[in-house]
Amino acid sequence: MELIRKYFPGLNGDQSTQLEKLLKVFPGLNQHINVVSRKDIEHLEERHILHSLSIAKKFPFSPHQTVIDAGTGGGFPGIPLAILFPETRFTLVDSIGKKIRLVNEVCTLLGLENVKAVHTRVEEMDSRADFVVSRAVTAFPKLYLWTNPLIRPGGNNGSNGLIALKGGDLTSELGSLLKRVELYPISEWYQESFFSTKSIVYLKK
Repeated sequence: MELIRKYFPGLNGDQSTQLEKLLKVFPGLNQHINVVSRKDIEHLEERHILHSLSIAKKFPFSPHQTVIDAGTGGGFPGIPLAILFPETRFTLVDSIGKKIRLVNEVCTLLGLENVKAVHTRVEEMDSRADFVVSRAVTAFPKLYLWTNPLIRPGGNNGSNGLIALKGGDLTSELGSLLKRVELYPISEWYQESFFSTKSIVYLKK
């Protein structure tokens, strides 16, 4: 929790307890499913939880807003964000059933009541939300095509849209969308070298 507290010093007791429990229980659950590689599980706090929470540095979700985590895998970025924003409703979606079972188990152990896990393909969903978040799922243009119908236009603050965690040089990947997106280097908030090539890509609805 040292890194998380470094960048999120204002955590309340419930948030701290839930994040500590996530760090404790996830490695054991992951052994059966291997959502996070055995090598990478040693860096769970930095490369998965803290990475997920970087979205909160730019997008502090409001109470009663709704967020879809497209291709959630083991629950990233959805679960850490749901801990940080307990009054925001999160729907975590994945096409692989065993990953959704893991997410459900984690949420039960953490006592998260603002998360719903759904076993389906993102492009087959018929619900809508204020934001879609995603991490390491597919190339951004394809992600945009899949998720754009799920995002409500406008919203009270006019900031509804697609938020994706990406790495590396994105010029080629973004293609024709490059001029429409906003890029936020995560190194603006985090000092660790892992984040030097990581960005948040935002496309407003």
